[in-house]
Amino acid sequence: MTASPAGPPADFAAKPVLVGEKVLLRPFTEDDAPDMAAILGDEEVRRFTGGSNAPVFEEQRLREWYGSRNAQPDRLDLAVEDRASGTLVGEVVLYEWDESHRGCAFRTLLGPRGRDRGLGTEAARLIVGYGFERLGLHRVSLGVYAFNPRARRAYEKVGFVAEGVEREVLWHDGAWADAVTMSLLDREWAAHRGHP
Repeated sequence: MTASPAGPPADFAAKPVLVGEKVLLRPFTEDDAPDMAAILGDEEVRRFTGGSNAPVFEEQRLREWYGSRNAQPDRLDLAVEDRASGTLVGEVVLYEWDESHRGCAFRTLLGPRGRDRGLGTEAARLIVGYGFERLGLHRVSLGVYAFNPRARRAYEKVGFVAEGVEREVLWHDGAWADAVTMSLLDREWAAHRGHP
């Protein structure tokens, strides 16, 4: 049996600030709770992250959650700010870190003020690039509901490749919906740096 090649040691405890042309990714503070409450309460966000039956979180619970993100040594949660306005528009997260296999999951969500301007694509490129180039990840994976083609297109623009379908995982609008599993590997990232 061959051991997996060692990459640089991942340091999820460090919470960077990543700056792009359109977005700034930064560590969360508990003061982000009111903005995140509005974003998480948005009907489109609720639909694409688990359905309109998803819980509505109280602001105090969100203050505790976002206030604790910087202390998490095994995941990276960053706020997405629109650089043009300085407005918090969403979040990006690397989580479910598998140290021995150098992999993790990725998720993102953007509220209404962050949509349809390429902010999500750039935010994904920034955090995924950080994962490969600074954390030494080998694989980043995600799941996207089949009824969310806009998100799937954004992930494909970054280089994620569809690798399978989880059939009928969510009851949505009176019918069962599939989820598409996608992934991106370090060698693919090295070849295109998020611009396949």
